[in-house]
Amino acid sequence: MAFCANAKLSSLWFVPSASSTPGNDCSKTRNSRGMRNNVSVSVRTSLSSTEVSTAGVENVPTAVPYEEGQLERPRWTGETPLSRLVCALISFKPLYSILKLGARQVLISTAEKTNIPWREMTKEILESEVYKELDEVQNPAILYPDYYLNPFHAYDEGNLSWLAAAEAEAATMSMVRRAIPDASSLDEANQIVRGNWLDAIGQHHQQCSRNTMIKDILDIGCSVGVSTRYLATKYPSAKVTGLDLSPYFLAVAQFKEKKRPTGKNPINWIHANGEDTGLPAKSFDLVSIAYVLHECPATAIVNLVKEAFRLLRPGGTFAVTDNSPKSKILQELSPVLFTLMKSTEPFLDEYYLLDLESTMREAGFVNVQTILTDPRHRTVTGSVPY
Repeated sequence: MAFCANAKLSSLWFVPSASSTPGNDCSKTRNSRGMRNNVSVSVRTSLSSTEVSTAGVENVPTAVPYEEGQLERPRWTGETPLSRLVCALISFKPLYSILKLGARQVLISTAEKTNIPWREMTKEILESEVYKELDEVQNPAILYPDYYLNPFHAYDEGNLSWLAAAEAEAATMSMVRRAIPDASSLDEANQIVRGNWLDAIGQHHQQCSRNTMIKDILDIGCSVGVSTRYLATKYPSAKVTGLDLSPYFLAVAQFKEKKRPTGKNPINWIHANGEDTGLPAKSFDLVSIAYVLHECPATAIVNLVKEAFRLLRPGGTFAVTDNSPKSKILQELSPVLFTLMKSTEPFLDEYYLLDLESTMREAGFVNVQTILTDPRHRTVTGSVPY
């Protein structure tokens, strides 16, 4: 999960961005209120205007989009002079240590200023009996890829530590509050960020799956299970599996899940590499990856997309939500904030340079669509053809 700065809220609605597969067969769309119209709605967002084509249809509700920037990606990413300067600064180890500490302090203080009890939540986990869950969820045969052993998120051990696992839920809450800074509460911010994400998934599946029911769901990179629980709540009759490469995160996920009322289908937690899960092919109707890809090198992203395609049944939906390269908010981050962010996200440049939509199409996905579901994040969806 990337560290991001506070930003003004552009709107409480979401609309499709201009990235969609030409000639896709999803000819019916939903507007941001979930109302179905028998018309294809073409939306192009920019700083100054939104053009909506609704020829031949009267009284089609029009949503105000989240604002996109004027660039394909922020100037502080990739091979730009600004990006190279920031990378050079970060590579200087004494300065990197200061930046890492600063990023962590800003993250915690920002969270607690918005009434997220970061330190209290962390202490509660670290002083609990969560450690007993590790042996149950851990797969001792796992071979960790080299990139996963790098420091990131200001943790020297990356995600392979109890501290990272204990702080993960508070960090997720903080991410949501930063995305919707004008929200009156965390619940309201979640309704927008998580609600728009889930709506994008549901609408895509309904439009493109020929009414195939979602019976089996896989959440790759599930962390401590926050996104997994949202999916389980959205689809209560489905069998939901959370998969992650960190046994510490999974231990926290399972510990928290055991304290909740048992649902119809308890969530299954799997310690595995999302690039090669070992799960049977064509065994899921929905594969979701939430706030993960920006933490991965490009080769891993490509492998994750290919694995998702292998795991989905014909008509199944793949959904990715993560930082949007076209987000106006992210494009206009201050130098201090984007430098702090890049100091804790070693693969951020690779994520922003990779064309995710093209990667999905090359893997075999059709009906690839991108929606800016909040001012900072996009949701990209695609289908496995029949």
